[in-house]
Amino acid sequence: MYDCTIVGGQIITPNGPIFADLALSGDSIAAIGHGLNGERVIDASGCYVIPGGVDPHVHLQLALGGLVSTDSFSSGTIAAACGGTTTIVDFADPQPGQSMGDALAARRAEADGQVAVDYGLHMTIPTWHGQSAERLAEVPAMLAAGCATFKLYQAYARMELDDVALHRSMAAVAKAGGRVVLHSETGPLLDHLRAEAVAAGHIGAIWHERTRPACLEATAIHRAAEIAHLTGCPVHIFHVGCAEGVVEIVTAKSRGVAITGESCPHYLLLTADKHLGGPDGNLYICAPPLRSAADQSALWRALADGGLDLISTDHCPWTRSEKAQRSFAQVPGGVPGIESRLSLLHHFGVNRGHISLARWVELCATAPARLMGLPRKGILLPGYDGDVVIFDPKREKTISTDTLHEAADWTPFAGMTVTGWPRTVLLRGRVIVADEEYIGAAGDGEFIKRSVKCE
Repeated sequence: MYDCTIVGGQIITPNGPIFADLALSGDSIAAIGHGLNGERVIDASGCYVIPGGVDPHVHLQLALGGLVSTDSFSSGTIAAACGGTTTIVDFADPQPGQSMGDALAARRAEADGQVAVDYGLHMTIPTWHGQSAERLAEVPAMLAAGCATFKLYQAYARMELDDVALHRSMAAVAKAGGRVVLHSETGPLLDHLRAEAVAAGHIGAIWHERTRPACLEATAIHRAAEIAHLTGCPVHIFHVGCAEGVVEIVTAKSRGVAITGESCPHYLLLTADKHLGGPDGNLYICAPPLRSAADQSALWRALADGGLDLISTDHCPWTRSEKAQRSFAQVPGGVPGIESRLSLLHHFGVNRGHISLARWVELCATAPARLMGLPRKGILLPGYDGDVVIFDPKREKTISTDTLHEAADWTPFAGMTVTGWPRTVLLRGRVIVADEEYIGAAGDGEFIKRSVKCE
């Protein structure tokens, strides 16, 4: 007799859906088969049974320029849980003079006891760390502490690394056995273009997109891929938003570079025309910026054929008032999206024929778990964590701030009606969302130590 069985649903496997029961014992999946008996039975009739989503790119209670992003570790992970995501990866960001170890301890102190789902942390290598052999000597200790991935930037003052620092940092990560995750844009030139635009009086939101041309995203990816190849460091490109960037990733893969890439729902579903909508244009400022419908088509193709490897959210929420700045150059970048990822990809991806059910699960759970070093997450197999989502493919929901648990007072997907929404969510065998209602508790989630394998 198992602790719990989930019966009557279609389990989405890497080879497609199968009708079978799934049994849980303790915090793990115990068996998949027919006629399994459990002390508790959950009826999944008419629903898909899928692994809990893994979102490897979120920013909860991020301190930036005197502001703190709107979702706390508590509210953000509750929203994630209600959207079918049971593991997130956020960031530890060393401040000037702070060691990586101290940054990790400080970030864990913020999250532990607050998170509703499991979490990991990327370790950021900011400018002064990337230029310091002493600081880079901390990398192996961070691997041992469970931070298997290291965030590097090619843009943003205080964060950006020139090519020499990028090479030095990637070499250190490769030697320690880690993976780099990268914000890839040509930062110094973007700074110049933005300053020129503002000086000429161009302060409207659309100038955010016009001063961050796609070619400067693509050329940054090209340089990063070459440096990664030279150092033998696997590199994952965050938030790819343009066709040119996809081409660089696919071309690098064909040369044998250990490179992967992701996109996000806002790049798939929104265009730069959102910046032309009057005062609300500032809301959609994020980096890299929203692009065109042609770019969206290229992203969907790449998600289907393997050119891109996964979908994250880059959830970085700010309120309307925080976004309401006079100039685009002053607007904090980022949009919310942690809760609706699975449903948006199901509705606009699966239902519209862009991706299969199996690819949907691969993009939102299996691939991010594999690439980010979460060996017990992302797939439904005996021995894996009992992170399970019962997803109702016929449930219609119109997205709004009233239907989401995110803390921001706006959502970029407002008014979109999706067919398909998570009904029940289990974290390591425990129900934390039942009939779309969050019933978990603060601290249900745990810090997960990660290690990556070079592929």
